[in-house]
Amino acid sequence: MFEHIVVAVDGSPQSSKTIPVALDLAQKYGSAVTVVHVREIERYEGSDVDLGPPISADTLVAGTVTTFLDAGVEARGEVRRVRPGETPDKIIDVAKAAHADLIVMGTRGMTELKSLLLGGVANKVVHHATCPVLLVR
Repeated sequence: MFEHIVVAVDGSPQSSKTIPVALDLAQKYGSAVTVVHVREIERYEGSDVDLGPPISADTLVAGTVTTFLDAGVEARGEVRRVRPGETPDKIIDVAKAAHADLIVMGTRGMTELKSLLLGGVANKVVHHATCPVLLVR
């Protein structure tokens, strides 16, 4: 049913709840997994300012991929860097490129305050993705 699952992580406690859910599904369906982290970068006075969590993007993704690999699930990771506001589109792009059958992500993450005002990353992914989206609370 789900040959390929994309798991979006952002380093927030809410995002970490998606990992056991995606792992369970991947094991049940024999799915391959792509772990994606979209890091928002703002350009400020000629330098890039990382708007993400204190953990590096590569460390976050590598640790998550290792969790899947250790459980016997085929997994790979992707880190994408974008301008603020482009995160939902990039998650959808990664899912399309991976031919994902499912996107698993948290309902609220690092941008919780912004999501109340702008509609949220999860909301935009749900409305624009071409595959089912599982939101984990």
